[in-house]
Amino acid sequence: MRKLEEMEEGMRLDILKQKGGSGHDDKKKVKKAEYVVEPIDIALLRTDRDKLALQIYVYLMHSMDEWEEAMEARPEEERRSGPGKRAAVMQKQTVEHIKPLLRQLKKGTLEPDVLARVAEITHYMQIRQYRDAQDSYLQLSIGNAPWPIGVTMVGIHERSAREKIFSSQVAHVLNDETSRKWIQGVKRLMTFAQTKYPPYTLSQIS
Repeated sequence: MRKLEEMEEGMRLDILKQKGGSGHDDKKKVKKAEYVVEPIDIALLRTDRDKLALQIYVYLMHSMDEWEEAMEARPEEERRSGPGKRAAVMQKQTVEHIKPLLRQLKKGTLEPDVLARVAEITHYMQIRQYRDAQDSYLQLSIGNAPWPIGVTMVGIHERSAREKIFSSQVAHVLNDETSRKWIQGVKRLMTFAQTKYPPYTLSQIS
């Protein structure tokens, strides 16, 4: 309810800003022009993890900006409807929940095993292979068995031993509420990306 109230207040402020002709949009354009999205190169796991982390960071920032723009571009009637407000709350929550991941990516402190799986997820999102991105997401999220996410191994494609991340390796670094939230945030971004950039083949619908 608090989030909904904040959203409604934000809508009222947006209307006032639009009437007043504030420079808010220009500032946003400058902010978004500060980074350039590059293809996420998984091979950098062996040669330059810091560069890989930066590629993922920029891509996630870009995806969140696109989601925010999509929310703002909706008709006023849709934005003020019940489902519209809930969708906006989800988007705002995702931005907050994913911040810890962004901080770790920017500082280069994300565990190598986790970085590898997040790199896979975002790489597949970029090339619209959402089924593969979903598989990598599941392998990351079930690394900690006690999590109440409700996923199973059924349907996950087998990968080579070189690419696998064992549950014991991931569990010790993701056993907390903060990690659970940012992983779910990545999943929400994946859902948005699939809506905005549909897969090239039906087999890649997650």
